Amino acid sequence: MTTLATLEERRAYECRLTPDRALETIDDAEGFLRDRGLLTRTADSALPSLFAACHEEPYARDSPGFGQWPATKFPWFGQLGARGHLILSIHRGKSLLVTNEVAALLDPICRAELVRMEEADEDWARLLRHLADAGPSELDDLQTELGLAPKELKSLRSPLERCGAIVSRSIVYEEPHRHTSLLARWDQVQPEPSGSADPAQALGELLCAAVRAAVVAPEPRRMTSGISCAICRSRSSYRRRSIWKKCRCGICSMRSAA
Repeated sequence: MTTLATLEERRAYECRLTPDRALETIDDAEGFLRDRGLLTRTADSALPSLFAACHEEPYARDSPGFGQWPATKFPWFGQLGARGHLILSIHRGKSLLVTNEVAALLDPICRAELVRMEEADEDWARLLRHLADAGPSELDDLQTELGLAPKELKSLRSPLERCGAIVSRSIVYEEPHRHTSLLARWDQVQPEPSGSADPAQALGELLCAAVRAAVVAPEPRRMTSGISCAICRSRSSYRRRSIWKKCRCGICSMRSAA
């Protein structure tokens, strides 16, 4: 029988947690993503992290936030997105790189979220319907066409991105230099539905994929007032049947599948 120590050793190897397993090239990074299925940007949970696997000195050691990113390898996350891998905000609003295989697991959940979010709020519905009619659109175009200020559009898109109903892709223009994003509905980035149509079944398969990516996830200490998610470490309702509804983890907070 496999022991916990063996699993932890395997996790260290497969998630590249030791310097001797550091990623050297972006091709190595893409191979790491394909092997694990999904990667966070920074180490914030049991899920494997791209930046943690770089084992590179931070850009600015004494500065928080971006300063802690790898000094030269920090563009790799976005560059992997440019190679066709989806970057989603379903991990508590944080960026998550996923392979096509994991995107297929997400597909029934995100399609259900499209329906749920459109029915839940007229402003969300307006944005979703506009994207359906106009196609994927840049932020400036959406602000003009919908008559929204930047903060208003951000407040609309954020909850839709967190549940996978829409997907944002960063764009950089050189002349003149500026950064923006292209917003698309889930069914525009994944036009063909995956084989499964049951969000609840897909959620179970997605959770299995997340645990496989992590190899082993620590079991949180149980408290009388709740249960913690082993993937994102957030606490939820004590009733086990409600864990996916209450948890803040992007992997398990797809409420339509609960």
